[in-house]
Amino acid sequence: MEQKSNNTYGIVIHILVLFIGLSTFTLSAGLSAKKAVRIGLENNPGLHQIQKRYEALKEVPSQVQSLPDPMVTLGLLNFPTDTFNRAQEAMTNVQVGFSQYFPYPGKLDLKGEIAEFEASAALHSVEEVRLLLAYHIESTWWQVYYFDRALETIKNNQGLLRQFTQIAEEKYKTGEGLQQDVLLAQLELSKLLDQEIQVKALRRNQSINLNLLMAKDPSKDVRLAKKSIRTLSRKMNEKYLYHLANDYRPSLKRENAKILASTSRLDLAKKEFYPDFTVGVSYGDRTGYNPGTFNDPRADLFSLKVGIKVPLYYKTKQSKAVEQRFIEQQERYAGLEDEKLKVMAEISKNYTNYREAKKQLSLFKTGILPQARQTVESMRSGYQVSKVDFLNLVRSQVTLFNYELLYWKALSASMQALSGLKSNVGEVNIYE
Repeated sequence: MEQKSNNTYGIVIHILVLFIGLSTFTLSAGLSAKKAVRIGLENNPGLHQIQKRYEALKEVPSQVQSLPDPMVTLGLLNFPTDTFNRAQEAMTNVQVGFSQYFPYPGKLDLKGEIAEFEASAALHSVEEVRLLLAYHIESTWWQVYYFDRALETIKNNQGLLRQFTQIAEEKYKTGEGLQQDVLLAQLELSKLLDQEIQVKALRRNQSINLNLLMAKDPSKDVRLAKKSIRTLSRKMNEKYLYHLANDYRPSLKRENAKILASTSRLDLAKKEFYPDFTVGVSYGDRTGYNPGTFNDPRADLFSLKVGIKVPLYYKTKQSKAVEQRFIEQQERYAGLEDEKLKVMAEISKNYTNYREAKKQLSLFKTGILPQARQTVESMRSGYQVSKVDFLNLVRSQVTLFNYELLYWKALSASMQALSGLKSNVGEVNIYE
């Protein structure tokens, strides 16, 4: 019975240890690019600022579509200044009035349309900034990733050069090597130490940028999660990417919304040739009696007024306003075409960069890196039996080191270009 209790206790302890271990692993998990984007979109104050601008503009349409507030008036009319007696004069009265301004039919609807299109353009601006923010976060993440791999490569090469130094020292002690070989190895090691300092500084700067984009403390160090390499779908050629951007890119939707707003402004300017109206009613309360009687009280007064705004100066006002709105509409059409060209150029650049980087990666993986590693091993074996001089061995290792850095740089560049393509076309899946 006691043994069973001990076994149960041991199982419970094992489960607790496993749980604590999993919790520690979860808490210490690195920052993935996807998580960094999510944090940035949730916390970035610049994005929140334009989001609030859109929310404010969303409240405008109902305001501009409503009639102007009516006017209520209270007046004392025709009071004699000698006595201020209400009953002295027949036209003396206390008047209450109400007036309402009515724009020509259709004007309020057009003002509402304009406000709705402007709010729609603001919404697309929010979506555009979200895309660009996500791209900058992901691109910066890959920059930090490259510097992490560069530091790993530098550390590995430092270890190899220390081995080379040890081999050179041993050969020098036995009289089979030269002191200059030892000094050369130490010099190359010092160069790597210097390069490590520089790369750490660059990595630190990119870490600060990434924290700022995520609205985090810039001083906190960023530890990245393992890489998640993605590839562009094979059907995503340049023409197809252009087509996707035309349908999904928020900046193009924003320019289209601005065109619709400018069209409604032009229609409203044409409506200004038609008059607006003001309708007013008033009621006047009188006291006293009609002349010659003491039992025939004066009747109260009722008034109705209709005012019409006459576009008398239409040649210098309304006509010029129509010309202005027409020119502004043409400006918006030109703005859309300009934005399309910019988007197409961005797609072509990122598409080219991605394809070139992928070709480089394939060349490094299948050709350059294996060959460079074989060369180093061959040189190392040859040096140990005094068939290769130390300078060539060091040169071969430095060459391998540079190619390894270029490999990681090409990988980072390909992922940054892919992130760029995703932002270029909008919220649409472009991956394999």
